[in-house]
Amino acid sequence: MVGGLYPQGDIRRDKGFSIFYIGINTGSLLATMVIGFVVMKWGWHAGFGLAGIAMLFGLIVYVWGQKFLGHVGNLEVQEANTVDESSYGLLFQNLLKSQKQLFFTGILLVLSIVGWYNLGWAFGLLFFFLTIIAALMMMIYKELTSQVDKDRFVVLLLSFIMVIIFWGAFEQAGGLMNLYTDTKTDRMLFGWQIPTVMFQSLNAGFIILFATGVAGFWAKRKLKNKEASSIFKMAMGIIIMGFGFLFMVFAAMQFERSGSSSMIWLVMAYLFHTIGELCISPVALSFITKLSPVKYASLMMGVYFAATGLGNKVAGIIGESASDLGEYSVFLGILVFTLVIGSIFVMLLKPLQRLTHGAEDNEK
Repeated sequence: MVGGLYPQGDIRRDKGFSIFYIGINTGSLLATMVIGFVVMKWGWHAGFGLAGIAMLFGLIVYVWGQKFLGHVGNLEVQEANTVDESSYGLLFQNLLKSQKQLFFTGILLVLSIVGWYNLGWAFGLLFFFLTIIAALMMMIYKELTSQVDKDRFVVLLLSFIMVIIFWGAFEQAGGLMNLYTDTKTDRMLFGWQIPTVMFQSLNAGFIILFATGVAGFWAKRKLKNKEASSIFKMAMGIIIMGFGFLFMVFAAMQFERSGSSSMIWLVMAYLFHTIGELCISPVALSFITKLSPVKYASLMMGVYFAATGLGNKVAGIIGESASDLGEYSVFLGILVFTLVIGSIFVMLLKPLQRLTHGAEDNEK
């Protein structure tokens, strides 16, 4: 719907998603600032209940503000006697008739069963879900008629690799970094100990402060004919976010020396993580609306959020490894890995841009 507010080629689209992102993180900032006090005084039941009340107010605002959206989001009635080729049922029905796609889906199903047997039902269900997504992606690719659409679809799927890696590292904020804040960080400020949960507000606060600035920076580069493609921005987002873990490496080193680490390392890490997030997350949302086949745009947006969910799962696995490897090794490993992945995508920039067939060339 946000993408629908802007015509094709409108350079303001990325800025629009940044503004949308500010709205989301305004709620995040208020939540992390308020919930810490609510939970301390009335417990977690009150905290979750407050979330439900806030969501109700959000729905009221959305219903009231629909008049400002114009035609965006309105139901488009299909013409009589037409077939909805984008229906999941028809895609899976066609899968049974497609030998190559069915073969690869079968292999993935076997691997899912093996994963279920060896790693437990939770991983098994995850693998089955990923198999369904992979089957859908293969059938959508086959259903596309033009090579331009096929190439753009491939680039979009490759960009999801960056999304998974980014969130796998970034979401240490809610896991390993949160535990580190609680147990190994000096949280005293002017004689008052800052609640651990309130550090989660740093990301949202930085987003509100810098979102429009980062979007404006990239827009100005674009207007000056400098490199500012979505792929480049996303790759730089991974690299910038990766440098944030350099400060966590310093924090771990300080803890090993003195038994405590300064909160300034956390603040700097969250700052770099946020700048990186602003280069990849709203940009990725905008990128989907630019490259997705129109009738699959909503599905691809859902796949994007599935990719972020998979990134969260990866983050949990990485965070668990800290109990054996130690925070220093995990933070250093994330730093090196993200810098390498981001650099690889920068090196692949030209061939990937060719596959987009100028989807972003005429933005102004």
